[in-house]
Amino acid sequence: MVTESDGTIAAIATPSGEGGIGIVRLSGPEAIAIASQLFQSSRGLDITVSRRRVFHGHIADTSGKVIDEVLVHCMRAPHSYTCEDVVEINAHGGPGPVHAVLEAVLAQGARLAGPGEFTRRAFLNGRIDLVQAEAVIDTIRARTQAGLQAAQSASSGVLSRAIHALRESLGEALARIEAGVDFPEEDLPELLDAALVEAMRDTHRQMLALLATADAGRLYREGAAIAIAGRPNAGKSSLFNALLRDKRAIVTEHAGTTRDRLEETMSLQGVPVRLIDTAGLRTTDDAVERIGVAVARDALRAANLVIHLIDAADIADEDRALAEEIAALDTPVVRVLNKIDLAPGAAMPADYPAATAVARISATTAEGLADLEDQLATLLLGGVQIDAGAVMLNRMHQKDSLRRAAESVARVLADTSVSPEFLAFELREALQAVGEITGETTPDDILETIFGAFCIGK
Repeated sequence: MVTESDGTIAAIATPSGEGGIGIVRLSGPEAIAIASQLFQSSRGLDITVSRRRVFHGHIADTSGKVIDEVLVHCMRAPHSYTCEDVVEINAHGGPGPVHAVLEAVLAQGARLAGPGEFTRRAFLNGRIDLVQAEAVIDTIRARTQAGLQAAQSASSGVLSRAIHALRESLGEALARIEAGVDFPEEDLPELLDAALVEAMRDTHRQMLALLATADAGRLYREGAAIAIAGRPNAGKSSLFNALLRDKRAIVTEHAGTTRDRLEETMSLQGVPVRLIDTAGLRTTDDAVERIGVAVARDALRAANLVIHLIDAADIADEDRALAEEIAALDTPVVRVLNKIDLAPGAAMPADYPAATAVARISATTAEGLADLEDQLATLLLGGVQIDAGAVMLNRMHQKDSLRRAAESVARVLADTSVSPEFLAFELREALQAVGEITGETTPDDILETIFGAFCIGK
């Protein structure tokens, strides 16, 4: 639990800049008392004793000078976000009012909150677990509806309940085995009878199934980068615009129009994707174009997936050389034959290096575009068809913890005839690892990293 020695914290809880409302949030044992020293109720109410939750009036500094007209929301422990007394001062949404209110609050004894400290207090006070705490920042940063749905699913406790069920199963098995270790002379049932072994196998299967969702979960949260590569005038900018449903890149009949990389974010079946249009890859004497080609190659190396675009009406030896260059990147490649409206009978050369997938499209008419999008999404998600609201892992530390737990259970199942002390050790290791996901056994340094990624005020 957070104790009174942690003090009362305060921070601006709304984004910087101008807006209709700016909120200064306080949390801690002195939150209401500090606010009462600054607040002048328009109806003469004392917020320290009144049971109302919302008050109208003004905030004044320590000299009594009015700062702003405000609404003050009081939420008393434990019925608040942090399970502590919380006050939110709603001022006019500009840098002047909110910073002045914050300075007045700090002058009364509150301290400035650290990144994510409000949510960390909610976690430490047991209102939410670590999965739900991480879902808060995922909700804030969600870039697609699917990403938001995944964050809200985690926030509602879907993943937490699945993890707690695993811990319960492991705990029951450990209790059986430890009873045999502690009371060997008692007439106890077989340590690992057939029913218990089957229950552990089922737990292990559930772990593996949950591990299979990790890459898709991270994609919904973090997104991916797709780079479009090809010779000049292969139609890269046309495809870029077609996928975005917007005329973002300049398209002309002249080769080499794109000199720099262009990036835009799009949603590809719910996955946030950075789509990158690059300069045409070729040997050139133009100094500016050479820089663009170098930038394009950097983009290909950093991408999660590459679209190699080939002009169906002008297949050349340079396309084969580029196909070999891209194949050497060890990145999934979708080789796309473009402009099939101009060359409907064109076929992909059979002697090119193998691609992860192949497609035929016309970026101008949109023929084949939907199939290409399906292929891209399938490759990014690893072929896993999973609803964004389903139970899934979405962070590397969650995947690592569950992987270690599954390995411990696998060692138990590999040989149940070994000493009960060994079996108990492995199950304790599994329980420790699974508990790291929801926060019961998470090391402090990991907690610092997680909450340090939050914004101040949340």
